[in-house]
Amino acid sequence: MEPVTHLLTGACIGRAGLNRKTAYATLVAVLTAEAADIDVLWGFGGPVEELKHHRGITHTFIGAPVVAAATVGLVWLFDRWLTARRLRRAQAPNQDAKAPPRHQPVHWGWLYLTALLSALSHLLLDWTNNYGLRPFYPFNPRWYAGSFVFIAEPVLWLLLGSALVAPALLGLIGGEIGVRRKPFRGRGWAIFALTGMVLLWGWRWAEQGRARMLVENTQVASAPVKRMALEPYPFNLFRWHAILETDATYQTAEVNTLTGEIVSDPLQDIIFKPPVTPSVEAAKHTFLGQVYFDWGTWAVVRDLGPEPIPGLVRGLDPPQLPPGRQWTTVEFSDLRFGTSIFGQSRGTAGGSKSPPPLAGWVYIVDGRDDAGEAMNGRVQQ
Repeated sequence: MEPVTHLLTGACIGRAGLNRKTAYATLVAVLTAEAADIDVLWGFGGPVEELKHHRGITHTFIGAPVVAAATVGLVWLFDRWLTARRLRRAQAPNQDAKAPPRHQPVHWGWLYLTALLSALSHLLLDWTNNYGLRPFYPFNPRWYAGSFVFIAEPVLWLLLGSALVAPALLGLIGGEIGVRRKPFRGRGWAIFALTGMVLLWGWRWAEQGRARMLVENTQVASAPVKRMALEPYPFNLFRWHAILETDATYQTAEVNTLTGEIVSDPLQDIIFKPPVTPSVEAAKHTFLGQVYFDWGTWAVVRDLGPEPIPGLVRGLDPPQLPPGRQWTTVEFSDLRFGTSIFGQSRGTAGGSKSPPPLAGWVYIVDGRDDAGEAMNGRVQQ
């Protein structure tokens, strides 16, 4: 999921009662809920390095306890600094000698438990969308993806955000009418939001199962289907993007579980599997190719030919070659990110006017040599 959902989930975890056990509970929960995404720093090594390591070791059951411990360690340093600052203020010559102001005590065991729950919530949230993660890495490199929640779900923003805003608004109203302010307000709201999130997941899971049943009971493809994926849309729980693979084609369809309607245009929504040229084979063995196939469960590789494609390979200039040598552009794309919500029309992965999301390109010279790699408008050095 994107950072907003992670941060809001962490805040609700902290305010669901753990903030009554120890100081800094909400702070630790918020920080740890997003801490796993520190792996985006691999992006400084290039876009392919970022794809290789994103949702890597920090998004595993081995990494989660370490991420939690690191966050608690940072808060421990902050607490030491804050305590020293209070002591200096209390001992200042112009101040009366007295102990620092009292505050809620810190129970580090409870704080680590809070951090661990938030770290695991990050894994759970990322599993629900179609990008997926490898929770058992390095023992098991397989990617797992629930694919029933879109990577950015405004319904979750509203649900989790209201649990944080509502108690503050009610507190202002209570203050105006003289109601005594209660400590640790918002516990019930936070529990309600987290419960609502789980119920929304269950609803989406059920709708995905219904969509699968509709597709399986309908003759969508003209040939036997080898495998199928159902990808979610934001807001609409009843709309699903189906991808079906046969021996020779990929076929997409739009499924509405509310009406039971399946829409698939044979002229637009059938993607014939591209031929495997020598350049495609060479591209699969490049750094980008190896990383992409490790992640892209619905990867499609196309030999686009010896002509530069304007707007596709941004930031990567075609190779300058002497006479007698030839180059071609090989494109990597993933059908999971070819839905209209990503700016792609149906059935146009690799053939649309705008570059597909999370796509990559390699220039191959003479059907064997890597002459440059790029992803998302960035060149891999």
